[in-house]
Amino acid sequence: MRKFVLDSSVALSWCFPDERDLYAVHVKEAMRHCEAHVPAIWWLECANALLMAQRRGRFTSEDWDLYLRIMLSISILQDTEPQNRRLAGVVALARAHNLSAYDASYLELAVHLNLPIATLDDRLRAAAAQAGVELFNAEPETRNPQL
Repeated sequence: MRKFVLDSSVALSWCFPDERDLYAVHVKEAMRHCEAHVPAIWWLECANALLMAQRRGRFTSEDWDLYLRIMLSISILQDTEPQNRRLAGVVALARAHNLSAYDASYLELAVHLNLPIATLDDRLRAAAAQAGVELFNAEPETRNPQL
């Protein structure tokens, strides 16, 4: 089974029609056959982004319920290692690549688990490439027709 680290930018794009992205759609489809790993901050980051969007009038409280169901339906594996054990690595990556600690937590998890990362964040993509972390290939598999 393929595994990868899922950045919140991908999952949140599923909730906002004006932020839909073909790569994110492919990631969502791939999740039926893959394991998505996230740092502990993932749930809070997603909830905060949805709350801020609602406060800015991007959607209604009924939409909030729908988006919350979308987020809760995602099959993910949350990192269970205590965050204080990851802190030094997160801070080092944040400093080295000029990332927020939040974004660096995704990169650190990908490095630690030796997994590719799925993200829509350009800065995180560049940092991942510099750190030797591959971008998750979410393209649908094409099968050769039998002759």
